[in-house]
Amino acid sequence: MPEGRTYIAENTAQRERLRALTKRLSDAELSRSMPAGWTVAGVLGHLAFWDQRILMLVEQWRTSGPDKMPRTLDYADVDWINDAVKPMLLAVPPRRAAELAMSIAEAADRVVADLPEEYVALNSSAGSPINLLRAEHRREHLDEIEHALTGHTR
Repeated sequence: MPEGRTYIAENTAQRERLRALTKRLSDAELSRSMPAGWTVAGVLGHLAFWDQRILMLVEQWRTSGPDKMPRTLDYADVDWINDAVKPMLLAVPPRRAAELAMSIAEAADRVVADLPEEYVALNSSAGSPINLLRAEHRREHLDEIEHALTGHTR
């Protein structure tokens, strides 16, 4: 693995954890309530949404060229974005939300793993406006889901 690409192994580990979870969950478990009005499936849809954002940012960046780094996300906006998309995510059938979380995670991981070294270096020097380490977000929410389902985390 090239220098600076340790995120690939971490993304893979959490993606495989996501795969195992989505395969074993029943439809009833996917529909289980979670804090703040979410469901397990809604949280999986949330993961898919943020991975899809990375797909779109990387596509935009690769199309416009390495010197056109996407603007950074103002983290003050994350809560209202999550709140705005929540009703739509909760409307997605639970099994479909799980499938989307998995397929979009695979696509996002493939895209960030395949970024040319120049882009990885530029992203790092710009403070990582494109979060190539998808594993952190997945780990956080997979832990929450496991806790909601079993009362404990990995």
